Amino acid sequence: MSSPATEPILREAPQTAYAAVKPSYLSDLKPYPVMKDSGVPWLGKVPEHWEVRRIKSLFRELDQRRGDGRGVLLSLTRTRGIIPQSEATNHLASAEDLSKYKVCKPGDLVMNRMQAWSGMFAASTYQGVISPDYSVFAAIDEVHVKYFEHLFKTPILVDQFAQRSKGVGSGFNRLYTPDFGTVPVAVPPRREQAAIVHFLDHSDRRIRRYIGAKQKLIALLEEQKQAIIHRAVTRGLDPNVRLKPSGVEWLGEVPEHWEVWQVGHFASVGNGSTPSRGNAAYWSGGTYPWLNSSSVNARIIKAVNQFVTDKALRECHLPRVAAGSVLVAITGQGRTRGTSALLAIEATINQHIAFLTPREPKQTASAEYLQTFLVAAYPELRHMSDDSGSTKGALTCEDLRHFRVLLPPLDEQDRIVRWVRDATFEGHSALQVAEREIALLREYRSRLIADVVTGKLNVREAAARLPDIDDEALDTDKAGGLAEGEDVDNRDDAGSVAVLDE
Repeated sequence: MSSPATEPILREAPQTAYAAVKPSYLSDLKPYPVMKDSGVPWLGKVPEHWEVRRIKSLFRELDQRRGDGRGVLLSLTRTRGIIPQSEATNHLASAEDLSKYKVCKPGDLVMNRMQAWSGMFAASTYQGVISPDYSVFAAIDEVHVKYFEHLFKTPILVDQFAQRSKGVGSGFNRLYTPDFGTVPVAVPPRREQAAIVHFLDHSDRRIRRYIGAKQKLIALLEEQKQAIIHRAVTRGLDPNVRLKPSGVEWLGEVPEHWEVWQVGHFASVGNGSTPSRGNAAYWSGGTYPWLNSSSVNARIIKAVNQFVTDKALRECHLPRVAAGSVLVAITGQGRTRGTSALLAIEATINQHIAFLTPREPKQTASAEYLQTFLVAAYPELRHMSDDSGSTKGALTCEDLRHFRVLLPPLDEQDRIVRWVRDATFEGHSALQVAEREIALLREYRSRLIADVVTGKLNVREAAARLPDIDDEALDTDKAGGLAEGEDVDNRDDAGSVAVLDE
Protein backbone atom coordinates (compact mmCIF):
# COMPACT_ATOMS: atom_id res chain seq x y z
CA MET A 1 0.00 0.00 0.00
CA SER A 2 1.05 3.61 -0.41
CA SER A 3 1.52 5.70 2.70
CA PRO A 4 -1.49 7.67 3.99
CA ALA A 5 0.44 10.86 3.27
CA THR A 6 1.21 10.16 -0.39
CA GLU A 7 -1.95 8.44 -1.59
CA PRO A 8 -4.39 11.41 -1.42
CA ILE A 9 -1.98 13.74 -3.21
CA LEU A 10 -1.62 11.48 -6.24
CA ARG A 11 -5.34 10.71 -6.33
CA GLU A 12 -5.96 14.42 -7.00
CA ALA A 13 -4.10 14.07 -10.31
CA PRO A 14 -5.91 12.78 -13.43
CA GLN A 15 -5.91 8.97 -13.73
CA THR A 16 -3.45 9.05 -16.64
CA ALA A 17 -0.90 10.63 -14.34
CA TYR A 18 -1.76 8.19 -11.56
CA ALA A 19 -1.20 5.15 -13.80
CA ALA A 20 2.00 6.56 -15.24
CA VAL A 21 3.83 6.81 -11.91
CA LYS A 22 1.95 4.29 -9.72
CA PRO A 23 3.06 0.85 -10.99
CA SER A 24 2.09 -2.37 -9.20
CA TYR A 25 5.20 -2.49 -7.03
CA LEU A 26 4.10 0.72 -5.28
CA SER A 27 0.81 -0.92 -4.32
CA ASP A 28 2.66 -3.67 -2.44
CA LEU A 29 4.54 -1.39 -0.07
CA LYS A 30 3.92 -1.92 3.64
CA PRO A 31 5.23 -0.43 6.88
CA TYR A 32 8.09 -2.12 8.70
CA PRO A 33 6.77 -4.90 10.95
CA VAL A 34 8.58 -3.79 14.12
CA MET A 35 9.31 -0.21 15.13
CA LYS A 36 11.12 1.28 18.12
CA ASP A 37 11.25 4.64 19.85
CA SER A 38 14.19 6.58 18.42
CA GLY A 39 14.70 8.50 21.66
CA VAL A 40 14.49 11.73 19.66
CA PRO A 41 11.06 13.41 19.95
CA TRP A 42 11.01 14.89 16.45
CA LEU A 43 12.23 11.61 14.87
CA GLY A 44 9.54 9.51 16.56
CA LYS A 45 9.52 5.79 15.86
CA VAL A 46 11.99 4.14 13.46
CA PRO A 47 12.47 0.56 12.21
CA GLU A 48 13.84 -1.64 14.99
CA HIS A 49 17.07 -2.56 13.17
CA TRP A 50 17.97 1.06 12.22
CA GLU A 51 20.54 3.01 14.22
CA VAL A 52 20.19 6.58 15.46
CA ARG A 53 23.47 8.42 14.90
CA ARG A 54 24.64 12.02 14.74
CA ILE A 55 25.69 13.29 11.33
CA LYS A 56 29.22 14.03 12.58
CA SER A 57 29.74 10.27 13.08
CA LEU A 58 28.86 9.66 9.42
CA PHE A 59 30.55 12.54 7.53
CA ARG A 60 33.65 14.69 7.97
CA GLU A 61 34.22 18.05 6.29
CA LEU A 62 36.91 18.41 3.62
CA ASP A 63 38.63 21.71 2.81
CA GLN A 64 41.06 21.04 -0.01
CA ARG A 65 41.68 24.07 -2.25
CA ARG A 66 42.71 23.77 -5.89
CA GLY A 67 45.44 26.41 -5.67
CA ASP A 68 46.50 26.40 -9.33
CA GLY A 69 43.16 27.76 -10.60
CA ARG A 70 42.57 24.70 -12.80
CA GLY A 71 39.67 22.28 -12.80
CA VAL A 72 36.07 21.90 -13.92
CA LEU A 73 33.92 24.50 -12.17
CA LEU A 74 30.87 22.80 -10.67
CA SER A 75 27.49 24.15 -9.55
CA LEU A 76 24.96 22.83 -7.05
CA THR A 77 21.51 23.04 -8.65
CA ARG A 78 18.19 22.35 -7.04
CA THR A 79 16.83 19.81 -9.53
CA ARG A 80 19.92 18.42 -11.27
CA GLY A 81 22.32 18.15 -8.36
CA ILE A 82 26.03 18.76 -9.04
CA ILE A 83 26.71 19.69 -12.67
CA PRO A 84 29.43 21.60 -14.57
CA GLN A 85 28.69 25.29 -14.20
CA SER A 86 28.94 25.70 -17.97
CA GLU A 87 25.68 23.73 -18.17
CA ALA A 88 23.97 25.94 -15.58
CA THR A 89 24.96 29.49 -16.53
CA ASN A 90 27.10 31.45 -18.99
CA HIS A 91 28.75 33.39 -16.15
CA LEU A 92 32.05 31.64 -15.34
CA ALA A 93 34.57 32.48 -12.65
CA SER A 94 38.14 33.49 -13.56
CA ALA A 95 41.16 31.25 -12.99
CA GLU A 96 42.19 33.53 -10.13
CA ASP A 97 38.82 32.95 -8.48
CA LEU A 98 39.11 29.19 -8.99
CA SER A 99 42.34 29.05 -6.99
CA LYS A 100 40.24 29.59 -3.86
CA TYR A 101 37.58 27.03 -4.78
CA LYS A 102 37.17 23.71 -2.98
CA VAL A 103 38.02 20.37 -4.57
CA CYS A 104 34.97 18.17 -5.10
CA LYS A 105 35.25 14.46 -6.00
CA PRO A 106 32.75 11.74 -6.99
CA GLY A 107 31.09 10.45 -3.84
CA ASP A 108 31.45 13.71 -1.90
CA LEU A 109 28.38 15.30 -0.33
CA VAL A 110 28.02 19.04 -0.99
CA MET A 111 25.94 21.43 1.12
CA ASN A 112 25.05 25.02 0.28
CA ARG A 113 25.40 26.50 3.77
CA MET A 114 23.10 29.45 2.97
CA GLN A 115 20.39 27.17 1.59
CA ALA A 116 20.64 24.11 3.85
CA TRP A 117 17.31 25.20 5.36
CA SER A 118 15.75 24.59 1.92
CA GLY A 119 17.38 21.21 1.30
CA MET A 120 20.31 22.25 -0.90
CA PHE A 121 22.42 19.08 -0.78
CA ALA A 122 23.77 16.81 -3.51
CA ALA A 123 26.07 13.83 -3.94
CA SER A 124 28.71 14.61 -6.55
CA THR A 125 29.43 12.39 -9.54
CA TYR A 126 32.00 14.86 -10.92
CA GLN A 127 35.63 15.70 -10.24
CA GLY A 128 36.13 19.46 -10.11
CA VAL A 129 36.00 22.55 -7.92
CA ILE A 130 33.05 24.25 -6.25
CA SER A 131 32.26 27.52 -4.46
CA PRO A 132 34.33 28.12 -1.31
CA ASP A 133 31.13 29.12 0.47
CA TYR A 134 29.86 25.52 0.18
CA SER A 135 30.73 22.68 2.54
CA VAL A 136 32.15 19.46 1.09
CA PHE A 137 31.89 16.24 3.12
CA ALA A 138 33.33 12.74 2.79
CA ALA A 139 31.73 9.66 4.33
CA ILE A 140 33.47 8.29 7.42
CA ASP A 141 31.72 4.94 7.39
CA GLU A 142 30.81 2.84 4.39
CA VAL A 143 27.51 4.58 3.63
CA HIS A 144 25.53 5.23 0.48
CA VAL A 145 25.89 9.01 0.03
CA LYS A 146 22.88 9.25 -2.32
CA TYR A 147 20.68 7.92 0.48
CA PHE A 148 21.76 10.82 2.70
CA GLU A 149 21.18 13.32 -0.09
CA HIS A 150 17.55 12.16 -0.16
CA LEU A 151 17.34 12.17 3.64
CA PHE A 152 18.76 15.68 4.05
CA LYS A 153 16.11 17.09 1.70
CA THR A 154 13.14 15.77 3.68
CA PRO A 155 10.95 18.27 5.55
CA ILE A 156 11.77 16.78 8.97
CA LEU A 157 15.54 17.26 8.46
CA VAL A 158 15.21 20.59 6.66
CA ASP A 159 13.30 21.88 9.68
CA GLN A 160 16.18 20.88 11.95
CA PHE A 161 18.71 22.54 9.65
CA ALA A 162 16.63 25.74 9.64
CA GLN A 163 16.53 25.79 13.44
CA ARG A 164 20.31 25.41 13.62
CA SER A 165 21.16 27.95 10.91
CA LYS A 166 22.62 31.25 12.11
CA GLY A 167 22.76 34.75 10.68
CA VAL A 168 20.81 37.95 10.11
CA GLY A 169 17.46 37.32 8.45
CA SER A 170 16.09 34.02 7.18
CA GLY A 171 17.42 34.58 3.67
CA PHE A 172 21.04 34.89 4.84
CA ASN A 173 21.35 32.22 7.53
CA ARG A 174 24.19 29.72 7.31
CA LEU A 175 24.33 26.18 8.65
CA TYR A 176 27.82 25.69 10.04
CA THR A 177 29.46 22.27 10.18
CA PRO A 178 29.45 21.87 14.01
CA ASP A 179 25.71 22.57 14.11
CA PHE A 180 25.09 20.30 11.10
CA GLY A 181 27.03 17.51 12.77
CA THR A 182 24.95 17.46 15.95
CA VAL A 183 21.71 16.54 14.14
CA PRO A 184 20.64 12.93 14.88
CA VAL A 185 19.37 10.78 12.00
CA ALA A 186 17.97 7.27 11.62
CA VAL A 187 20.37 5.09 9.60
CA PRO A 188 19.50 1.76 7.99
CA PRO A 189 22.20 -0.85 7.22
CA ARG A 190 24.38 -0.15 4.16
CA ARG A 191 22.66 -2.79 1.97
CA GLU A 192 19.27 -1.37 2.85
CA GLN A 193 20.48 2.14 2.01
CA ALA A 194 21.43 0.86 -1.44
CA ALA A 195 18.04 -0.85 -1.85
CA ILE A 196 16.24 2.37 -0.90
CA VAL A 197 18.29 4.39 -3.40
CA HIS A 198 17.63 1.77 -6.10
CA PHE A 199 13.89 1.93 -5.44
CA LEU A 200 13.80 5.72 -5.41
CA ASP A 201 15.86 5.95 -8.62
CA HIS A 202 13.24 3.82 -10.40
CA SER A 203 10.30 5.78 -9.00
CA ASP A 204 11.99 9.11 -9.69
CA ARG A 205 12.80 8.06 -13.25
CA ARG A 206 9.13 7.29 -13.99
CA ILE A 207 7.98 10.57 -12.48
CA ARG A 208 10.66 12.61 -14.27
CA ARG A 209 9.81 11.05 -17.62
CA TYR A 210 6.14 11.87 -17.16
CA ILE A 211 6.86 15.41 -15.99
CA GLY A 212 9.26 15.88 -18.93
CA ALA A 213 6.53 14.84 -21.36
CA LYS A 214 4.10 17.25 -19.72
CA GLN A 215 6.66 20.03 -19.95
CA LYS A 216 6.98 19.38 -23.68
CA LEU A 217 3.18 19.66 -23.96
CA ILE A 218 3.25 22.92 -22.01
CA ALA A 219 5.95 24.28 -24.34
CA LEU A 220 3.79 23.45 -27.38
CA LEU A 221 0.72 25.07 -25.78
CA GLU A 222 2.75 28.18 -24.92
CA GLU A 223 4.06 28.34 -28.49
CA GLN A 224 0.52 28.09 -29.87
CA LYS A 225 -0.71 30.78 -27.48
CA GLN A 226 2.24 33.00 -28.39
CA ALA A 227 1.45 32.73 -32.11
CA ILE A 228 -2.24 33.62 -31.57
CA ILE A 229 -1.42 36.66 -29.45
CA HIS A 230 1.43 37.84 -31.71
CA ARG A 231 -0.85 37.84 -34.73
CA ALA A 232 -3.60 39.74 -32.87
CA VAL A 233 -1.36 42.52 -31.48
CA THR A 234 0.67 43.05 -34.67
CA ARG A 235 -2.02 42.68 -37.37
CA GLY A 236 -5.30 43.22 -35.54
CA LEU A 237 -8.55 41.37 -36.18
CA ASP A 238 -9.39 42.71 -39.66
CA PRO A 239 -7.71 40.53 -42.33
CA ASN A 240 -8.26 43.25 -44.96
CA VAL A 241 -6.65 46.12 -43.04
CA ARG A 242 -4.06 48.21 -44.91
CA LEU A 243 -0.53 47.79 -43.60
CA LYS A 244 2.54 50.00 -43.25
CA PRO A 245 6.15 49.38 -42.18
CA SER A 246 6.40 49.67 -38.38
CA GLY A 247 10.07 50.62 -38.31
CA VAL A 248 10.59 47.89 -35.69
CA GLU A 249 12.23 44.77 -37.07
CA TRP A 250 10.46 42.16 -34.96
CA LEU A 251 7.03 43.76 -35.56
CA GLY A 252 7.27 44.00 -39.37
CA GLU A 253 4.28 45.52 -41.16
CA VAL A 254 1.40 46.72 -38.99
CA PRO A 255 -2.08 48.22 -39.50
CA GLU A 256 -1.84 51.65 -41.09
CA HIS A 257 -3.86 53.45 -38.41
CA TRP A 258 -1.89 52.02 -35.46
CA GLU A 259 0.91 53.95 -33.73
CA VAL A 260 4.30 52.91 -32.35
CA TRP A 261 5.00 54.33 -28.89
CA GLN A 262 7.80 54.04 -26.39
CA VAL A 263 6.43 52.72 -23.10
CA GLY A 264 7.89 55.67 -21.16
CA HIS A 265 5.83 58.13 -23.22
CA PHE A 266 2.51 56.81 -21.93
CA ALA A 267 3.33 54.93 -18.71
CA SER A 268 5.30 55.40 -15.51
CA VAL A 269 8.07 52.82 -15.05
CA GLY A 270 9.99 51.86 -11.89
CA ASN A 271 10.92 49.03 -9.58
CA GLY A 272 11.12 48.29 -5.87
CA SER A 273 13.34 46.71 -3.24
CA THR A 274 13.52 44.03 -0.56
CA PRO A 275 13.45 45.40 3.00
CA SER A 276 16.04 43.79 5.27
CA ARG A 277 14.79 40.47 6.59
CA GLY A 278 16.84 41.12 9.69
CA ASN A 279 14.73 44.14 10.63
CA ALA A 280 11.51 42.87 12.19
CA ALA A 281 10.04 46.38 12.07
CA TYR A 282 9.83 46.04 8.30
CA TRP A 283 7.92 42.74 8.29
CA SER A 284 6.32 41.88 11.63
CA GLY A 285 2.64 42.82 11.60
CA GLY A 286 2.90 44.17 8.06
CA THR A 287 -0.33 44.72 6.15
CA TYR A 288 0.80 46.20 2.82
CA PRO A 289 1.15 43.60 0.00
CA TRP A 290 4.73 42.95 -1.21
CA LEU A 291 5.52 40.90 -4.32
CA ASN A 292 8.59 39.02 -5.51
CA SER A 293 9.38 37.95 -9.07
CA SER A 294 7.59 34.59 -8.85
CA SER A 295 4.28 36.46 -8.64
CA VAL A 296 4.40 37.37 -12.35
CA ASN A 297 3.87 33.72 -13.25
CA ALA A 298 0.21 34.33 -12.47
CA ARG A 299 -1.53 36.03 -15.39
CA ILE A 300 -3.53 38.23 -13.00
CA ILE A 301 -2.28 39.00 -9.47
CA LYS A 302 -5.22 39.13 -7.08
CA ALA A 303 -3.66 38.10 -3.76
CA VAL A 304 -0.27 37.96 -2.03
CA ASN A 305 1.27 36.03 0.86
CA GLN A 306 3.91 38.54 2.03
CA PHE A 307 3.31 41.92 3.65
CA VAL A 308 5.48 44.84 4.78
CA THR A 309 4.90 47.58 7.32
CA ASP A 310 4.36 51.30 6.80
CA LYS A 311 7.86 51.80 8.22
CA ALA A 312 9.28 49.67 5.40
CA LEU A 313 7.32 51.65 2.82
CA ARG A 314 8.79 54.90 4.13
CA GLU A 315 12.38 53.90 4.80
CA CYS A 316 13.02 51.44 1.97
CA HIS A 317 11.66 53.70 -0.77
CA LEU A 318 9.09 51.13 -1.82
CA PRO A 319 6.70 52.27 -4.56
CA ARG A 320 2.96 52.06 -4.07
CA VAL A 321 1.98 50.41 -7.34
CA ALA A 322 -1.60 51.08 -8.37
CA ALA A 323 -4.07 48.38 -9.32
CA GLY A 324 -4.29 48.28 -13.10
CA SER A 325 -0.50 48.32 -13.55
CA VAL A 326 1.51 45.74 -15.46
CA LEU A 327 4.42 43.99 -13.74
CA VAL A 328 7.44 42.62 -15.60
CA ALA A 329 10.14 40.35 -14.14
CA ILE A 330 13.48 41.94 -15.03
CA THR A 331 15.96 39.36 -13.69
CA GLY A 332 16.30 35.60 -13.30
CA GLN A 333 17.97 32.66 -15.02
CA GLY A 334 14.76 30.74 -15.61
CA ARG A 335 11.74 31.48 -17.80
CA THR A 336 10.44 34.13 -15.42
CA ARG A 337 12.63 36.97 -16.77
CA GLY A 338 10.54 38.93 -19.30
CA THR A 339 7.25 37.47 -18.05
CA SER A 340 4.46 39.95 -17.34
CA ALA A 341 1.26 40.00 -15.28
CA LEU A 342 -1.65 42.32 -14.62
CA LEU A 343 -1.82 43.70 -11.07
CA ALA A 344 -5.40 43.68 -9.81
CA ILE A 345 -4.60 45.07 -6.34
CA GLU A 346 -2.48 47.90 -4.98
CA ALA A 347 0.89 46.53 -3.86
CA THR A 348 4.62 47.13 -3.69
CA ILE A 349 7.36 45.08 -5.35
CA ASN A 350 10.94 43.92 -4.99
CA GLN A 351 13.95 44.92 -7.10
CA HIS A 352 13.47 42.06 -9.55
CA ILE A 353 10.16 43.44 -10.86
CA ALA A 354 9.35 46.60 -12.80
CA PHE A 355 5.93 48.25 -12.84
CA LEU A 356 4.37 49.88 -15.90
CA THR A 357 1.43 52.11 -14.96
CA PRO A 358 -0.49 53.74 -17.86
CA ARG A 359 -0.97 57.45 -17.16
CA GLU A 360 -4.31 59.12 -16.60
CA PRO A 361 -6.38 61.02 -17.62
CA LYS A 362 -5.35 60.89 -21.31
CA GLN A 363 -4.96 57.17 -21.40
CA THR A 364 -3.25 55.88 -24.54
CA ALA A 365 -3.09 52.20 -23.61
CA SER A 366 -5.17 49.95 -21.39
CA ALA A 367 -3.27 47.83 -18.90
CA GLU A 368 -4.96 44.68 -20.22
CA TYR A 369 -3.82 45.39 -23.78
CA LEU A 370 -0.31 46.34 -22.67
CA GLN A 371 0.09 43.07 -20.78
CA THR A 372 -1.25 41.13 -23.77
CA PHE A 373 1.23 42.89 -26.05
CA LEU A 374 4.10 42.09 -23.68
CA VAL A 375 3.20 38.40 -23.81
CA ALA A 376 3.75 38.57 -27.58
CA ALA A 377 6.94 40.57 -26.98
CA TYR A 378 8.39 37.98 -24.58
CA PRO A 379 10.99 36.61 -27.06
CA GLU A 380 12.16 40.16 -27.83
CA LEU A 381 12.41 41.03 -24.13
CA ARG A 382 14.48 37.90 -23.57
CA HIS A 383 16.74 38.83 -26.47
CA MET A 384 17.21 42.33 -25.04
CA SER A 385 18.00 41.00 -21.58
CA ASP A 386 20.55 38.55 -22.96
CA ASP A 387 22.22 41.56 -24.62
CA SER A 388 23.04 39.73 -27.83
CA GLY A 389 24.81 36.85 -26.15
CA SER A 390 26.63 38.60 -23.30
CA THR A 391 26.26 37.72 -19.63
CA LYS A 392 23.93 40.63 -18.84
CA GLY A 393 20.91 38.46 -18.15
CA ALA A 394 18.64 41.29 -17.01
CA LEU A 395 16.28 44.01 -18.17
CA THR A 396 16.44 47.53 -16.75
CA CYS A 397 13.74 50.11 -16.18
CA GLU A 398 15.45 52.19 -18.85
CA ASP A 399 15.15 49.28 -21.31
CA LEU A 400 11.42 49.15 -20.63
CA ARG A 401 10.93 52.92 -20.89
CA HIS A 402 12.42 52.87 -24.40
CA PHE A 403 10.73 49.63 -25.44
CA ARG A 404 8.42 50.26 -28.41
CA VAL A 405 4.90 48.88 -28.48
CA LEU A 406 2.06 48.98 -30.99
CA LEU A 407 -1.04 50.89 -29.90
CA PRO A 408 -4.33 50.72 -31.78
CA PRO A 409 -7.21 53.00 -30.69
CA LEU A 410 -8.51 52.18 -27.21
CA ASP A 411 -11.76 50.59 -28.41
CA GLU A 412 -9.77 48.32 -30.73
CA GLN A 413 -7.42 47.44 -27.86
CA ASP A 414 -10.44 46.24 -25.87
CA ARG A 415 -11.72 44.12 -28.78
CA ILE A 416 -8.31 42.52 -29.22
CA VAL A 417 -8.06 41.69 -25.51
CA ARG A 418 -11.49 40.03 -25.53
CA TRP A 419 -10.72 38.11 -28.74
CA VAL A 420 -7.39 36.84 -27.40
CA ARG A 421 -9.03 35.75 -24.16
CA ASP A 422 -11.59 33.67 -26.07
CA ALA A 423 -9.09 32.32 -28.64
CA THR A 424 -6.64 31.11 -26.00
CA PHE A 425 -9.15 29.89 -23.40
CA GLU A 426 -9.08 26.20 -24.36
CA GLY A 427 -5.30 26.06 -24.66
CA HIS A 428 -4.86 27.97 -21.41
CA SER A 429 -7.16 25.53 -19.61
CA ALA A 430 -5.15 22.58 -20.94
CA LEU A 431 -1.96 24.28 -19.84
CA GLN A 432 -3.32 24.79 -16.31
CA VAL A 433 -4.28 21.10 -16.09
CA ALA A 434 -0.76 20.05 -17.16
CA GLU A 435 0.85 22.43 -14.65
CA ARG A 436 -1.43 21.13 -11.89
CA GLU A 437 -0.46 17.54 -12.72
CA ILE A 438 3.23 18.44 -12.54
CA ALA A 439 2.76 20.18 -9.19
CA LEU A 440 0.90 17.19 -7.72
CA LEU A 441 3.44 14.70 -9.02
CA ARG A 442 6.33 16.71 -7.58
CA GLU A 443 4.57 16.84 -4.22
CA TYR A 444 3.86 13.11 -4.40
CA ARG A 445 7.53 12.40 -5.19
CA SER A 446 8.69 14.49 -2.23
CA ARG A 447 6.33 12.72 0.14
CA LEU A 448 7.21 9.27 -1.19
CA ILE A 449 10.94 9.94 -0.73
CA ALA A 450 10.35 11.27 2.78
CA ASP A 451 8.26 8.23 3.77
CA VAL A 452 10.89 5.80 2.46
CA VAL A 453 14.08 7.37 3.85
CA THR A 454 12.57 8.00 7.29
CA GLY A 455 11.40 4.40 7.71
CA LYS A 456 7.66 4.84 7.20
CA LEU A 457 7.59 2.43 4.23
CA ASN A 458 9.51 -0.81 3.70
CA VAL A 459 10.77 -1.01 0.10
CA ARG A 460 13.31 -3.85 0.43
CA GLU A 461 11.22 -6.50 -1.35
CA ALA A 462 10.05 -4.06 -4.03
CA ALA A 463 13.63 -2.91 -4.71
CA ALA A 464 14.82 -6.51 -5.07
CA ARG A 465 12.36 -7.11 -7.93
CA LEU A 466 13.45 -4.04 -9.90
CA PRO A 467 15.97 -4.24 -12.76
CA ASP A 468 19.15 -2.20 -12.69
CA ILE A 469 19.11 1.26 -14.29
CA ASP A 470 22.17 1.85 -16.42
CA ASP A 471 23.66 5.20 -17.37
CA GLU A 472 22.82 4.62 -21.03
CA ALA A 473 19.10 4.46 -20.26
CA LEU A 474 19.29 7.69 -18.30
CA ASP A 475 21.17 9.37 -21.15
CA THR A 476 18.49 8.18 -23.59
CA ASP A 477 15.82 9.82 -21.43
CA LYS A 478 17.66 13.14 -21.55
CA ALA A 479 18.41 12.94 -25.27
CA GLY A 480 14.75 12.21 -25.96
CA GLY A 481 13.61 15.27 -24.08
CA LEU A 482 11.87 13.25 -21.38
CA ALA A 483 14.04 14.32 -18.50
CA GLU A 484 12.42 16.77 -16.14
CA GLY A 485 13.51 20.35 -16.76
CA GLU A 486 15.07 22.83 -14.35
CA ASP A 487 12.84 24.88 -12.10
CA VAL A 488 11.25 27.97 -13.59
CA ASP A 489 13.30 30.47 -11.66
CA ASN A 490 16.32 30.46 -9.41
CA ARG A 491 16.25 33.56 -7.24
CA ASP A 492 14.97 33.87 -3.72
CA ASP A 493 13.08 36.81 -2.27
CA ALA A 494 16.22 38.66 -1.34
CA GLY A 495 17.74 38.25 -4.76
CA SER A 496 20.54 35.86 -3.92
CA VAL A 497 21.14 33.02 -6.34
CA ALA A 498 19.43 30.06 -4.83
CA VAL A 499 20.35 27.18 -7.12
CA LEU A 500 23.70 28.26 -8.52
CA ASP A 501 26.99 29.14 -6.94
CA GLU A 502 27.03 32.51 -5.21
